[in-house]
Amino acid sequence: MNVPMDGSAGGLPVVWFIAIAVLWIGFLLLEGFDLGVGMHMIFSTKNETDRRVMLNTIGPVWDGNEVWLITAGAALFAAFPLWYASLFSALYVPLTITLLGLILRAVSIEYRGKNPDPRWATFWTWTLGLGSLVVAFCIGAALAITSTGLPLNANGDRVGHPFVWLTAPAVIGGLAGVGFALAHGATFLALKSDGPVRVRAARFAATWGPLCLVPAAVWALWVQFQHGGGILSWTLVGLAVAGAAFGWRSARARREGRAFTGYAAFILFGAASIFAGMFPDVLPSTLDPAHSLTVFNASSSDYTLGMMTIFAGIGLPIVIGYQAWSYWIFRKRVTPGAIPNAHGFVPAILRAR
Repeated sequence: MNVPMDGSAGGLPVVWFIAIAVLWIGFLLLEGFDLGVGMHMIFSTKNETDRRVMLNTIGPVWDGNEVWLITAGAALFAAFPLWYASLFSALYVPLTITLLGLILRAVSIEYRGKNPDPRWATFWTWTLGLGSLVVAFCIGAALAITSTGLPLNANGDRVGHPFVWLTAPAVIGGLAGVGFALAHGATFLALKSDGPVRVRAARFAATWGPLCLVPAAVWALWVQFQHGGGILSWTLVGLAVAGAAFGWRSARARREGRAFTGYAAFILFGAASIFAGMFPDVLPSTLDPAHSLTVFNASSSDYTLGMMTIFAGIGLPIVIGYQAWSYWIFRKRVTPGAIPNAHGFVPAILRAR
């Protein structure tokens, strides 16, 4: 590891690399089941009541979970501007598609219940599911790229056409995002719902869960072999495998809380192994290792990182505490009996008559 002998080689860049890793892992843990529920709404049932049960499991929390994505992007911009600039400029196409997918998901969730017409609900169900699929794939691909590399020149600029990012690791990362979201979403639905939705979700987690996690395991191993992972990163890989095995065994035994914990542990330790394995690189260059961006040559000044640390130390516990409180308030299962009859929107001018 080549570390420059100036002020940028202090401990703060490492601290903020860990902080950004935590933010991305938090996003995958929380938004992962949101995206999975959106996809499950397409194929897990054709019953409108069941679909509304699914949607109500994430209704109080989905928008708060997306804050982790915004925070991760903002922290990346402030703490590692060169990493942010090189990655985002190279990924204009997939990131634009991601943004459209996020917008489509939000609009679908808000608009779906505004009209009792079955065709209206079906249309927004599909847009929600497809938007969730697009977001899961593109985020997974983007994270895979930042861990395996892009063709960067000495200035940190991408070399090649706009789709040069579409590599085998990117596809594996995209499939990993989709697969984990499906497995994680299934364990969440089994934990947070009752009735037919709970039964089908539990069956999916026990039957298809391990297969869904295979691409993520391939991605983690790819990073370890490419970067020559050390004891820490390989230990985290082992913990991820143990988490997946525990989750699968618990799903087969219909222990829903343990199944959710096990699959969550898989992505927690698996993603941590990827960040640990790629350190100190933050965006490797596939053209020349000397062009790679590292924690030390891509970070902001120590003064900037120090001020960020102060503000994060004050604001982050408040945000985490509030989100934990919201999960506690909405901790009960959603049952079919709790779903009211569908109702349509009546304009005020008609109500006045």
